[in-house]
Formats: sequence, structure tokens, C-alpha cells
Amino acid sequence: MLKERAFSVMILVPIVLWASYLGGIPFAAVVTLFGLLAGNEFFQLMRRVGQKPFIAVGLAWIVLMMVDAYLPGLALWRPTLAFMVAAPMVWTVLRRDSEGFLLGWAVTTAGALYVGGLFSHLILLRALPQGLDWIYLVLAGTWATDSLAWFFGRTFGRHGFFTHVSPHKTWEGAIAGFVGGPFTVAIVGHLLGVPWWQGVALGLALAVGAIFGDLAESLVKRQVGVKDSSNLIPGHGGALDRIDSLIFAGVIGYYFVLWFVH
Repeated sequence: MLKERAFSVMILVPIVLWASYLGGIPFAAVVTLFGLLAGNEFFQLMRRVGQKPFIAVGLAWIVLMMVDAYLPGLALWRPTLAFMVAAPMVWTVLRRDSEGFLLGWAVTTAGALYVGGLFSHLILLRALPQGLDWIYLVLAGTWATDSLAWFFGRTFGRHGFFTHVSPHKTWEGAIAGFVGGPFTVAIVGHLLGVPWWQGVALGLALAVGAIFGDLAESLVKRQVGVKDSSNLIPGHGGALDRIDSLIFAGVIGYYFVLWFVH
């Protein structure tokens, strides 16, 4: 498993870093692709427990939220929200089959907002002044928190951490991530010319976001009774497993820069 995990990292990390460097359409495309893969996994998980999400509607909604983040001048958010909420209702009326509609409608909305509404903040962050630096800091802090928590949890973990949500999480891993993540952001931030206090503050916020982003996805999987969202990425599970921490971290990074830097 460790070899598979390392191999996947060696492929995915350069792609993400290069897309981040290019910005614009390449970066938005990579974020959208991962969002679609993760969104589809979420909807497939819902189907496993008997729900009937409107998958095509949910995925279309995710795409439109990504486009809205990339082209905010189009002001797509409100018309997209109105159409996507109404479309499943109209479709159900036309099909004359309302069995399971209400829960299917709800999980479609929840899944699209969870993945598309939150994850699209990375596109917004990249578009800010010095957006590349901030994206790199968010990635560095999130990956460092995740990796250190995983390694120290597997190696030294003895005491459970929110085990009612994720049985394998430990305090040892969480503390390692919470310490190592901010330290990484502070160092990388210093190299990029970010004031030390901003690096430390952002690092602490990202560590909390990464830890609870992971736990939030575990909460969903716990309800469904699965360990991974899929087996798409060797050693990592699915796309949703890979971006769960970034879903929260991207939101934190965007509003941190918006409120405390610019």
C-alpha cells in the first residue's frame, strides 16, 4: 500500500503544482475534474444506501459552480441555484415517479454544494493577487497536515481521536498534523515573502480545516459503511478521499487572504 501511495503522489502532485503555476483555464480544469470525480463518488455512495440522487443534475451543478468561480462576472450563482433546485422537481413531475424524490433531491443538493460550492474556492483563491503563492501555501499546509497525521498516527497512534466518526484517527496523528502543518506553511510562506505572522496564522487555520475536512468526509462514509469513497487512486482511495481536506482548506485560505491580507 505504501508503494502504491507513493506512486500516486509522484504522479498527482506534479500535475497539481504545474496546473497551479499555469493558473487560468488549466487550473480551473483540474479543480473541476477532481470536483466531478469526487461529486460522482458522493452520489454513488448515496445510491449504496438506497437514495436516488439526480446525478446528472448534481454534476452539472458542480460544473456551473466552478465556472461561476472562474468567471464571477457572469453572476451565474443565483440562476444556477434556482435552476438546479427546480430541475429535479420538474423532472420528477414529468416522469410521474415520485418514490424517494425528497431524499434524492436533498442529497443531490447537499453533494453539489459540499463538493462544488466549497471546492470551487480554490479557483477563487488562485484568481486573487499573488494567488499562486497562496495556493501553494494552502497545498503545502494541507498536504503536510495530512501526511504527518497519517504517518504519526500509523506509527505512534495509541489514543483515539473522534473514533465515533473515524475509528483509525488518533490524537498522536492529529497533534503531529496540527504542529507540522503550520510549521510547513510558515517556512514556505517565508520563502515566498509572506510575513511570519500570516504564515503561522494561516497554517494553524489550515491544520484545523484539513483535520476536520477529513473527519467530515469520514462522517459521510461512516453513514454509508465504507472505508474509501472508491478505489480510483491506488493507495489513497477515491478522488473524494484525496481532496476531502482541501475542500475545507480552500475555503479557509480564500477568506483568510480576503479578510486579513487584501
